[in-house]
Amino acid sequence: MSNTMKTLAVAGAVAAALTAHTTTTAQAAGKEKCYGVSLAGANDCAAGPGTTCAGTSTVDYQGNAWTLVDAGTCTEIELPAMADGTAREGSLEELGRDLPA
Repeated sequence: MSNTMKTLAVAGAVAAALTAHTTTTAQAAGKEKCYGVSLAGANDCAAGPGTTCAGTSTVDYQGNAWTLVDAGTCTEIELPAMADGTAREGSLEELGRDLPA
């Protein structure tokens, strides 16, 4: 393979990577982190101390685990009430409720 072909192949790969990154960034722009709305093991990231990232929450609606949702919808997501009957809502900030024991 000639140097010209190698250069074109590398340039094409870089262009494809940049296009993919731009698309992903644009899609994420309309999203926001919403804490306390994901089921156990279904969070996108952050699930408190002792966890690593995606899929590591251990409790349904864990307050310190977040999921990406459409911007402006976090606090409007319908969730079941807590055991004591108190309403449960999503939050744009980490919550201290429904944490693992």
